[in-house]
Amino acid sequence: MKRVRLPRGAAISAYAFLLPALLVVGLFTLAPIAYALFVSVQKMDLVSGRHTFVGLRNLAYLVEDDKFWAACHNTLVYVAVVVPLQTVLAMALACAINGRIRFKRSYVTLLFLPTLTSSAAMTMIFMWLFNNNGVVVLFLREHFGIGINFLGDPHWALGIIMLMNVFSTIPHFMVVFLAGLQEIPGSLYEAALLDGAGPFSRHWEISVPQLMPITCYVLTMGLIGCFQVFDQAFILSGGEGGPENATLTFTLLIYHFAFKNYNTMGLACALAMVLTIIIFCATLILNRFVRPDGVNR
Repeated sequence: MKRVRLPRGAAISAYAFLLPALLVVGLFTLAPIAYALFVSVQKMDLVSGRHTFVGLRNLAYLVEDDKFWAACHNTLVYVAVVVPLQTVLAMALACAINGRIRFKRSYVTLLFLPTLTSSAAMTMIFMWLFNNNGVVVLFLREHFGIGINFLGDPHWALGIIMLMNVFSTIPHFMVVFLAGLQEIPGSLYEAALLDGAGPFSRHWEISVPQLMPITCYVLTMGLIGCFQVFDQAFILSGGEGGPENATLTFTLLIYHFAFKNYNTMGLACALAMVLTIIIFCATLILNRFVRPDGVNR
């Protein structure tokens, strides 16, 4: 393909228009990334500003730290459960609403309300529902004789955060899927109906393949968002990641190293680099098996 050279004046004008955006990206994105890379191989005292080069010793410390492996386990479990669940439920809701039902816009508006609620407010609502005197706990105790300490039991605490995230993210992805469904030609469904295909067959054979670009986007954004979960775990555990490190995630551990422990900013930046590499590799693997054009490599 032949390259087109712009006239000198046009090129200068183009770079002049790009300069403000490039400065913002460089100042607030590239420069912090470069500084984080620098700090990740240092032992830094933020108060005095003194730093000592330690190389890969920060990574070696992380590997030997039990909290790192707890955060790794919790985050991977969180991603493995939430990403598929929110994707499947969002697609199912979108397909149901896209059908011939009355008051479609009203349903979409009501279902979208959790997305409009702030994450902090949503966490407080779920804490109110699942604490020892919460509505859910009292209902289970009075009607089934079951007493579960959802927020204090390490076997249940992470599950409450998963439930909260699925509940709050499904509406957004549902609207994305709904927009994709409305772009699918109706003639495809009509032809399938003439061939005797039922509702499930039409959904599986037409909707799912046609929605593959949307599905790829939803999976990618869900993957990145779940690896970076922080605020729900922070509020529910009071910033500690408890009980027994059951809600400790990568980002919450980064917060601990950066702001709760003294002289461990280097560990926080090293862990941030590890998280970046994990997200990058996970995204590559996802795009290896799920392509926007629907063809597996």
